[in-house]
Amino acid sequence: MTDPSSRRKLAAILSADVVGYSRLMAADEAATVETLKSYRDIIVRLVVRRGGRVVNAPGDALLAEFPSAVEAVQAAIEIQQSVEGHNIELEADRRMQFRIGVNLGDVIEEADGTIYGDGVNIAARLEALAEGGGVCISSTVYDAVEGKLSFGFDFLGEQQVKNIAKPVRVYRVRAESKPPSPRASAEAPHAMADRRAGLGADPAAAWRGRGVEMVISFGFAVI
Repeated sequence: MTDPSSRRKLAAILSADVVGYSRLMAADEAATVETLKSYRDIIVRLVVRRGGRVVNAPGDALLAEFPSAVEAVQAAIEIQQSVEGHNIELEADRRMQFRIGVNLGDVIEEADGTIYGDGVNIAARLEALAEGGGVCISSTVYDAVEGKLSFGFDFLGEQQVKNIAKPVRVYRVRAESKPPSPRASAEAPHAMADRRAGLGADPAAAWRGRGVEMVISFGFAVI
């Protein structure tokens, strides 16, 4: 029987986390926490400005939803550009980079704002495949934003990710619109294979290490 307090909807999901967070914490815990809090405030403002909502922000991770895939990708790029600008003020070994994944899919929303389902899980897998400072999107997002944004996109091939039945077609977003060099295009699938190998069998393992079970649900809204 369907729970009357929950509903299904289509949403653009943005999943982000910090690259090398454990290393940063080990080097200077207090400074890392302060930087994270500052950057999280920036991210929340950019998400809200683009019409989105932050659903949860456990540890160094953040989950947000948007009614528009275009706005979600715009927010993702603005987040990366803002973080890059603020990183200039920090020593090289203290700079904090985020990786971001964006997916457009069906989710279940509870009365308290919690969202879960494959739409959320795929966003987390895409985030884990992204490079530091980068954004990866699914083909559903690409189809929705193609021709509507001035960014460039590199196709990284079909990726098989854990707990998702079908391979996910992945694209990398480039803030500049000019096409990549032939060499970059040829190397992209190989770079993605190396990235997946480094992640092991489960690209969302970092989330579970923070006590967040991505395949089940995310917690309450923070704003």
